[in-house]
Amino acid sequence: MKKKFKGILVCLMVTTLVLSGIMPTQVQASDKVDYSAVFNADYYFNAYADLRSAIGYDREKLLQHFITFGMQEGRRGNAEFDVKAYMGNYPDLMQAFGPNDLKSYYFHYISYGKKEGRNAASTNTNISIAAPAQSLISSYTTAFDASQSRAVNIALAASKINGTLIKPGQKFSFSDTVGPRTAENGFIEAPSFSNGKVISDIGGGICQVSSTTYAAMLQGGIKATQRYAHSMPVSYIPEGMDATIVAGQKDLTFTNNFAFPIVINASVNGGTLTVSFSKR
Repeated sequence: MKKKFKGILVCLMVTTLVLSGIMPTQVQASDKVDYSAVFNADYYFNAYADLRSAIGYDREKLLQHFITFGMQEGRRGNAEFDVKAYMGNYPDLMQAFGPNDLKSYYFHYISYGKKEGRNAASTNTNISIAAPAQSLISSYTTAFDASQSRAVNIALAASKINGTLIKPGQKFSFSDTVGPRTAENGFIEAPSFSNGKVISDIGGGICQVSSTTYAAMLQGGIKATQRYAHSMPVSYIPEGMDATIVAGQKDLTFTNNFAFPIVINASVNGGTLTVSFSKR
């Protein structure tokens, strides 16, 4: 009798979480799942040159790749759903799923988000997922503890600058591109530096993204027009390669002095952050 009651209680708890619209149903790749809200074979084929070479135009194989690899890699399956925008637009989902379980965002949108009228389109017109071939200028990678609270802010800030296009003569501002570091924008409290002390502040950790960006700039010969060092040494990057961000006071900026557009790519993979610059 006790086992039966326990089983009923567990079922009720799971049902409550699913009905709340936060916990995604535990669906796997199957014919029962309708992926049309997040996937279009023609778009997927045209968006990614590597898939055109490896798979060709095979609709079933393209869908299988999207289910098995593409979603977790953060690939865009159609023009309507941008998983990075979905993460950035909804702090409740970021709190529930974190920065690394990308599949859950797709399944949430399939099961609940689209019906709820949630916005899954990028609001940054500079972002282009289906970008043409690029030539790498420079890249830099730093590591962090993915279990710490600051990891959420690192992933979110990286998603904000990822895909940003800077035309010749155009200025880039890290602070403006990332936007206000507020709870409403999905950022959470984490350790941060202030006047030589460690404090807890909303958005703590984004300076690892700005510092990694600055290091990639140095590697590519991109000169900063504004850059400030931290008030204390940081552990994730060598001295002289860091760049602190303080809203309204300190920013990381540069002007594209190349004769061609450049694009910033930023990605988080487990406990590593990579920022690169490419010729467009």
